[in-house]
Amino acid sequence: MTEQAKRPSSYFVVVTALFVTCLVVSNIIAVKLSMVGGLVLPAGIVIFPLSYLLADVLTEVYGYRAARRVIWLGFFCNLMAVIAIWLGGLLPAAPFWPNQAAYDSILGATPRLLGASFVAYLIGEFANTMVMSRLKVAMEGRHLWLRAIGSTLVGQGLDSAVFITLAFWGLMPAGILAGAVVTQWLVKSAYEALATPLTYAMVGFLKRREGIDTYDRGISFNPFAWGE
Repeated sequence: MTEQAKRPSSYFVVVTALFVTCLVVSNIIAVKLSMVGGLVLPAGIVIFPLSYLLADVLTEVYGYRAARRVIWLGFFCNLMAVIAIWLGGLLPAAPFWPNQAAYDSILGATPRLLGASFVAYLIGEFANTMVMSRLKVAMEGRHLWLRAIGSTLVGQGLDSAVFITLAFWGLMPAGILAGAVVTQWLVKSAYEALATPLTYAMVGFLKRREGIDTYDRGISFNPFAWGE
């Protein structure tokens, strides 16, 4: 085993960029609701689960501390995107441009939805990464598939429960609310389970190229411990 890399490599930068892209894009397209196999799902389902896969890859190869920095980077990049979209909506529309109402309808999310999304993201991603990190040490690096799927079940479960509850509590019956939580949780988790071969391929490639395989022993799992 070697110690975690002191300086970010080009591979780490690429994985980080992919993670942030998945997060920002999924939040933009999530406004569209789709009917898939009788299930109502946000369009963000096509890419958001990949952020959990990439978080697993970051944790497996570079360790929890590196993943923690990327999760916070994703949070602030998404916040920047939200602010930019809001400011863009405030700009006066050109007289010949008739799409201001469409812009506001598609891109103008309510504060409640945004708040629910941000809180759910942080709770879900950090739970996923912590479970992934602890299981790696407990299992001595074995059974990557089990650790990836297990951590996703925890993270996606919390993400779905927190978001749906904060965003729609009081707006729909409790039974429908619970059903929506379970549906999103199972679909997102199944997505990553099916993508397990991709997780193996990325982890194997990065470990060979980087020459590192980080085990998080004796570290702080505090999400706010920037320097630890």
